[in-house]
Amino acid sequence: MDSSERIPPAELADFTEIPRTVTTGTLYGVGMGPGDPDYLTVRAMKVLAEAPVLVHFCKKGRRGNSRTIADAVMCDPARELALVYPYTTELHPEHPDYVSALAAFYDDAASRLADHLGAGRDVAILSEGDPFFYGSFMHLWRRLKDHFPVEVVPGVTGMSGCWTRAGTPITWGDDVLTILPATLGHEALVERLRITDAAVIMKLGRHLPKVRMALAETGLLDRAVYVERGTMAGEKVIALADKPDDAAPYFSMVLVPGEGRRP
Repeated sequence: MDSSERIPPAELADFTEIPRTVTTGTLYGVGMGPGDPDYLTVRAMKVLAEAPVLVHFCKKGRRGNSRTIADAVMCDPARELALVYPYTTELHPEHPDYVSALAAFYDDAASRLADHLGAGRDVAILSEGDPFFYGSFMHLWRRLKDHFPVEVVPGVTGMSGCWTRAGTPITWGDDVLTILPATLGHEALVERLRITDAAVIMKLGRHLPKVRMALAETGLLDRAVYVERGTMAGEKVIALADKPDDAAPYFSMVLVPGEGRRP
């Protein structure tokens, strides 16, 4: 299909009228695991080897983590399609400009992938961790799932990789685990931390000072473990109380292990 014939998002519904005799491509959401390519599943490896279109998200001028993980298993630029975010951390996620720009970005991306899928080409979207866990894949899945076959290939989550490499069992006995994005406000973080037994706080970035304060306020700072680039090159694991600064990349997290029943 010529790029000039790209299907606008509003017309994606037309694919529901494709005769059953016409074969469309399958949309794959491929969990790439937490960083170390050794944690890729057998199913993920097979899809990566066979899909004619390999899609990855990235920041302008950078390669996303999911694509970096794939270096060990793919080296065919002709199959790659990069989707470059209009914003990443430049604006707050609730800012109107951020919301409208991201919606348009996902609409256009869905249309581009529909071109390939409608032409019978399988499309694999590389997703760091698991595709259904805070993944950008979900925004394209929501736009395309009613029009094309879909298979989601689960992956090892980043938090699982981090608590494993930190040697920190996260839950014991009847512990309740709460997963929190650091983008929440201070009061919301404190409220959630007060009622949980164990916690994972993700998407740290510039929010680390706020997270540190919330943990101190709830008496959890001494249990907190900071993990940066877990399972990847440059991995760092340190007790948060011992971390001398508040610098943290977006893909870092804080673990608060539970202290539940231990027979």
